[in-house]
Amino acid sequence: MRIVEAEDLPHRVREDETVWIELKDGTRLAGRIWRPESSDAEPVPAVLEFIPYRRRDLTAKRDSVHHPYMAGHGYACVRVDLRGSGDSEGVLQDEYLEQELSDAEEVLAWLAAQPWCSGRTGMMGISWGGFNALQVAARRPPGLGAIITACSTDDRYADDVHYMGGCLLSDNLSWASTMFAYNSCPPDPEVVGDAWRRMWRERLDHSGLWLDTWLRHQRRDAYWRHGSVCEDIGAIEVPVMAVSGWADGYSNAVFRLMEGLDVPRLGLIGPWSHKYPHLGQPGPAIGFLQQCVRWWDRWLKDADNDVMDEPMLRSWMQESAPPSTAYSERPGRWVGEPSWPSPHITEVVRPLAPNRLAPPGTEVAPEEATVLSPLSVGQFAGKWCSYNAPPDLPYDQREEDGGSLVFDTEVLTERTEILGAPVLDLEFTCDRPVAMVAVRLSDVDPHGKATRVTYGLLNLTHAESHAEPRSLVPGERYRVSVPMNGVAQAFPAGHRIRLSVSTSYWPLAWPAPEPAALTVLLGGSTALRLPVRPLDEADDVSLRPFDAPEGTRPIDTAQLRTGEQQWEVARDLVDYRSALNVVKDLGTVRFEDIGLDVTRRSTERYSWQGDDFASVEGRTEWRMRFTRGDWDVEAVTVTVLTSTPEEFHLHATLDAFEGGVRVAARTWNTAIPRDHV
Repeated sequence: MRIVEAEDLPHRVREDETVWIELKDGTRLAGRIWRPESSDAEPVPAVLEFIPYRRRDLTAKRDSVHHPYMAGHGYACVRVDLRGSGDSEGVLQDEYLEQELSDAEEVLAWLAAQPWCSGRTGMMGISWGGFNALQVAARRPPGLGAIITACSTDDRYADDVHYMGGCLLSDNLSWASTMFAYNSCPPDPEVVGDAWRRMWRERLDHSGLWLDTWLRHQRRDAYWRHGSVCEDIGAIEVPVMAVSGWADGYSNAVFRLMEGLDVPRLGLIGPWSHKYPHLGQPGPAIGFLQQCVRWWDRWLKDADNDVMDEPMLRSWMQESAPPSTAYSERPGRWVGEPSWPSPHITEVVRPLAPNRLAPPGTEVAPEEATVLSPLSVGQFAGKWCSYNAPPDLPYDQREEDGGSLVFDTEVLTERTEILGAPVLDLEFTCDRPVAMVAVRLSDVDPHGKATRVTYGLLNLTHAESHAEPRSLVPGERYRVSVPMNGVAQAFPAGHRIRLSVSTSYWPLAWPAPEPAALTVLLGGSTALRLPVRPLDEADDVSLRPFDAPEGTRPIDTAQLRTGEQQWEVARDLVDYRSALNVVKDLGTVRFEDIGLDVTRRSTERYSWQGDDFASVEGRTEWRMRFTRGDWDVEAVTVTVLTSTPEEFHLHATLDAFEGGVRVAARTWNTAIPRDHV
């Protein structure tokens, strides 16, 4: 990334490190503001990023790259900690609560009323900030003129970190554990003074165990519909730029927003993980901040620029690559679509025949294929969402395929490209009332290496509805459609396309209550639908090239202790115990400008024994420590999830230390009935 020095920006930037925004109920939120010095005399639009990840330390380095950059191009960029996070007062008790969204509206109104603001505002953010940008836009607050949403979703149940196709994701556990740790951190006494200890205690006592809440909503109910803008997509009346990456967990939302919105909109999907595109990995990263400035110029300053002259959807068409748990770059090229659904995409239907994906139009004789996958299928799946913490991408799928039904095309005689969501139409019977299916699409090279391209999950009791699941009747015939995550992928001549079907995908998804045998009925409606993109698409050559990534100089930090990254698959062939062990240790980092040392370390362990579905366990531990001089505080959180065929069992502990002395300890032990999961 090219560093743009402060003196080279169009406007000199003033930074207010801590600004207090008082809400109607008296709660004060802590914010940081970067704005042009000239805005005192010449007011500018304000752009809000509203998230719970501690503006003064944990996101400070990232924030220092893009907020001053946009401020230097004529905007007041505002980074505010949610109620109960960072240095803000109050307690944070869940995601996207009504309190959070009404707070956001108050903050936007406060910004619009400042003498340095023109009265026009925007919202932007990645992940949580992308979510609430969409949610606030749907509330249509006065003055909000446009949003940029990155790595977010319009549907909190069907396409988020909690559930996928009605299957419980292990990321539900790991994400809950992340927020458990973050919510246990104190504010900075350098900012809030002696009140820090009282504020910390309020958080420790009242933030709660969010995983308990999420596990009590196993179907799509009012809890998940709140904050899901797909419930009334027409409520969004401002322009939307939606961004994601193929290695991210949220690429599907970009397609749906392009299809469902009726406002000026742009979609952008690169090869990236859960990162802003100017920091995007796998690369190539792009000049995303330049794109943001052009977007804000058009919609917050009425500039007559060409930002909307581009295709509605731009995506990175990935070339074939060997399987790897991490990539520095993914080869490919940018392609553009004038609308979504695109008139350029043709659906090609390949019937499933024994061990093969038959050519389109093939008549397949009736036949059955049965699979009952071992629990080990899924060990090489990587994370549901790559958080740019490699090695968290899927590895060679051949070992996974050993416990799956596998269907291959013939060796391709010409290159094939797909763009969109492949779908498996599946006719089946099952021998248990609750079961799941995982389907994977892979690129198989001439030597047999299998790179997973995309995948999908479906809890088969959710075949008709996520809101009203129904137990399966053993032996009865069913028809379902299993969508996979959208993708842009090229399959070269000489390769094969592989579809793999399994009845488990642990630990990416929690297993069904008991082993279930799935019998796939071939020769009927069972087929793979591929969204094929023609190879001679003329739009490709007319795309405006992205600028190289650039941003302002990040704040100074020092790595005092080197971290550790681990992704270990372990198997003991004596007692058949297996585990996936993940370590994400960021070491100890000093934030030089505030003299603060921050230590972050998390571990995850997903274990099981043989094919005993009752033996599966997920265990996470987080350690967060903050030190400055004599101030030394630490929070240690542990979350353990197990299950029986009837219940989930949740155990958690929280210990807080000041100066090495335990000052708070809490324990949770709950049993939650399984609801068709």
